[in-house]
Amino acid sequence: MSKSLQAIRGMNDILPEQTPLWRYFEGTVARLLDNYGYKQIRMPIVEFTELFKRSIGEVTDIVEKEMYTFEDRNGDSLTLRPEGTAACVRAVLEHGLTGAGQPQKLWYIGPMFRHERPQKGRYRQFHQIGLEVFNIDGPDIDAELIVLTWRLWGLLGIRDAVKLELNSLGTSESRGRYKVALVEYLSAHLDKLDEDSQRRLKTNPLRVLDTKNADTQAVLVNAPKMADYLDDESRIHFEGLKARLEAAGIPFEINTKLVRGLDYYSKTVFEWVTDKLGAQGTVCAGGRYDGLVEQMGGKPTTGVGFAMGIERLILLLETLEKVPEEISRQVDVYLCAFGEAAELAALALSEKVRDQLPNLRLQVNAGAGSFKNQFKKADKSGALYALILGDDELAQQVIGFKPLRGQGEQQNIAFDALAAHLATCVVQG
Repeated sequence: MSKSLQAIRGMNDILPEQTPLWRYFEGTVARLLDNYGYKQIRMPIVEFTELFKRSIGEVTDIVEKEMYTFEDRNGDSLTLRPEGTAACVRAVLEHGLTGAGQPQKLWYIGPMFRHERPQKGRYRQFHQIGLEVFNIDGPDIDAELIVLTWRLWGLLGIRDAVKLELNSLGTSESRGRYKVALVEYLSAHLDKLDEDSQRRLKTNPLRVLDTKNADTQAVLVNAPKMADYLDDESRIHFEGLKARLEAAGIPFEINTKLVRGLDYYSKTVFEWVTDKLGAQGTVCAGGRYDGLVEQMGGKPTTGVGFAMGIERLILLLETLEKVPEEISRQVDVYLCAFGEAAELAALALSEKVRDQLPNLRLQVNAGAGSFKNQFKKADKSGALYALILGDDELAQQVIGFKPLRGQGEQQNIAFDALAAHLATCVVQG
């Protein structure tokens, strides 16, 4: 007997009962970004593998362990994108979007892919919304990215459940000096480091700072701090960012161990974290990457951005019971028609109503059925009201109007008055 077909582990279907919440979340973000002047860009899901090796770093966990990489029929090595920044930078360079120092404020949405151990809030195919800003180098744009996320948390009703953590990684030169001091300190305590941290000490020592191993964390208590190695430019930038967040009334904490998992970050790094989702606490993270465009073959161009995990934020909304009640309703009005003549009239009448009320969610019964059967479908649809059209109503050019979710008696509404009546009951109510 053949094995039943099913989705790949860690790559999940988003079912019809789930998509209203996704559309609500995505729509809320899109409207907010429109208001802040960000323009959407859409990049391919598959890129040349070299793009991610050059941008993310060959000795990062993502490139070493997590990418979905394969050869196509031409023998080219291709990779399902594990994150969005590298692809966005590639698109910006390829199409000359930042030529002559032109500022760009961009955003994107879509699936990313990493071969990780699937768990709640962490999947092999996951979805992100990302923002990238080019050719604006001051702390004011760093602050804007954080301010707009703070506004988003307010719109979603989750501000009390998230916390902002900040750090500065300095320039590549100051970070290099810090790495030397950190490696020297950790090498003196090598026997107390976990196996993974010992490996990272040789390949990517800053990643030791965000270890979850308790013994290694104890060693890090007395380790050198990045703040002591910051150059003046980075220190002034960081102070400017903190001043702007304080002026906007946004609380934050300095986390000296916050380094992010990608090699391209410099100066500002930040994370929005929550303690409501167990181990997967980061819901939005990013920072500055002023050297990345040049590293990928472009002219020196400043950059800053972030990405937010849609699955985790959806899960947070559900956990906190912040899902708006109205988004679960897909239908406002359900039209029941009985008999061939009534069905023909229902089709014409429903389209006329849609012309007058384009935002009305009106579902016309399909597949005929008895009075009892159609009303059962009307109720199951979640509609607020049912419209009833049979031979008697058709003869009088009226339609029955029956509330399904509250008080009120059934009444008859003239065909030419139906749209105005629905506007009062549904569209405005």
